[in-house]
Amino acid sequence: MTTNRIFFLAFLFLINCQSPASKKTDLNDFPFLEVDVTTLTKGYEEGDFTITEVTSAYLNRIAVIDASGPNLRSIIQVNPEALEIASVLDQELKEGKIRGPLHGVPIVLKDNIDTHDKMSTTAGSRALEGSKPLKDSHVAKKLRKAGAVIIAKANLSEWANFRGQNSSSGWSGINGQTKNPYVLTRNPCGSSSGSGVAVSANLTVLAIGTETNGSIVCPSNASGIVGIKPTVGLISRSGIVPISYTQDSAGPMARSVSDAVIALGILAGIDNDDPKTLNSKGKTLVDYTPHLKVDGLKGKRIALLTQPLGENAEVDSLVQLSLRTLKAQGAEVIEIDQIAPRETGRNSFQVMLHEYKDGLNNYFASLGEDAPIRNLEELIAFNKEDSIELKYYNQAYLEMALATDGMNSETYKNALANLIRMSQKEGIDRVMDEYQLDAIIAPTGSPAWSTDWLNGDNFHIGSSSSSAWAGYPIITVPMGNIHGLPVGLSFFGRAWSEATLIEAAYSFEQSTNARIIPNFRANDEK
Repeated sequence: MTTNRIFFLAFLFLINCQSPASKKTDLNDFPFLEVDVTTLTKGYEEGDFTITEVTSAYLNRIAVIDASGPNLRSIIQVNPEALEIASVLDQELKEGKIRGPLHGVPIVLKDNIDTHDKMSTTAGSRALEGSKPLKDSHVAKKLRKAGAVIIAKANLSEWANFRGQNSSSGWSGINGQTKNPYVLTRNPCGSSSGSGVAVSANLTVLAIGTETNGSIVCPSNASGIVGIKPTVGLISRSGIVPISYTQDSAGPMARSVSDAVIALGILAGIDNDDPKTLNSKGKTLVDYTPHLKVDGLKGKRIALLTQPLGENAEVDSLVQLSLRTLKAQGAEVIEIDQIAPRETGRNSFQVMLHEYKDGLNNYFASLGEDAPIRNLEELIAFNKEDSIELKYYNQAYLEMALATDGMNSETYKNALANLIRMSQKEGIDRVMDEYQLDAIIAPTGSPAWSTDWLNGDNFHIGSSSSSAWAGYPIITVPMGNIHGLPVGLSFFGRAWSEATLIEAAYSFEQSTNARIIPNFRANDEK
């Protein structure tokens, strides 16, 4: 028996003998703290621990930290079959069968991603409480095939933060408010808030989030982790509660670029149920890990988008430090002040509203005869009658979507054409061609704001819109912290440029090692 295994079994004995109240002494006394996929896989191979033991440890940590203790509320539901799945994977490992690179790796899915198991898929809404999809999402199928253990579903900003005005990121009617793991009174950002918090708090190794505009990169920024929102069409959206057919994408969230990149290759690929993925033929890789290059910044020409600067002096200082790192690693850096025309956003909003109505109605239809909600009109009516759903926030976006005049309307067609032209040809493609760029960078956001249910989110800095409008890839990596609150740096570029962005982001990460472990402070007092 190895020393690692003896230590692990001793830890497991201790946590199983403790009551939840007694586990508050050192919340980061955890044998798999900050563990990565490679280390976990090696431990399985060398017999340091089993998949069942690891899964049990993460489930215990969720019980201690998420459901009690700091009460992060990042998890909506734990998979009741997780240990059973882990046992099957252990047996396969003994027989020499390894399903894929994620064999035995715990993972959490945002609860707008369908799983056909004993868990529900709710989008955070009480209207879908207990809803059982008729089949796995393409993402869930891919992960199971690769050997991942789906241990839980993550809380999210309800309906992926496109329900109403002045909402609080991380709040859902079904699970309440997710807390930032660094300072519990601060916000986790949304809508993949629970996914980001779960990864950062070491409640899982990996998580999958979704993004329409900022919903992977913003929570990654607030939770001090890596988030990848790929080109729309690189990962299938079939079986995911939608907002926008044009802009939606799923993507991996992890504590390191390498882990996120391993997951990205597994999730990529064509799915006939999502026509957008047909555009990825010949443009994606099944393995992006060869692009994890320590010298990946060398020779790259990068533009700093200055538009988000000037809002927070301490964020600006971190950006300047990051620029020195980029240059020291061999990158050439120039500055640009704008990418897409301002009216691009108005066209995006119209596209989202029209596609939201169509997408939600199609999703409800996919749930079959037992669907708890059958159309958008029923959803709006449910919310009006519910005691919690509209207590703090309205449903203006749902009502605006209901009022749209269809996918064949001139309003929609004109907005879509304008969006694509302005964001791509006149936006990122124009800038990258004009300045001969490999990537564009910008601060991902500001430090997490204080959660406020009455006034809603208090964004100060955001840089995701250009890539979101275009449907192009973006990666955020921790670049530092301000008074213990993390801040990220985003790398984005033209369509299907994931490999190039990975090289730059990985090189930056390895040069800075800016990730910090949260300590669940009750407030801003240290």
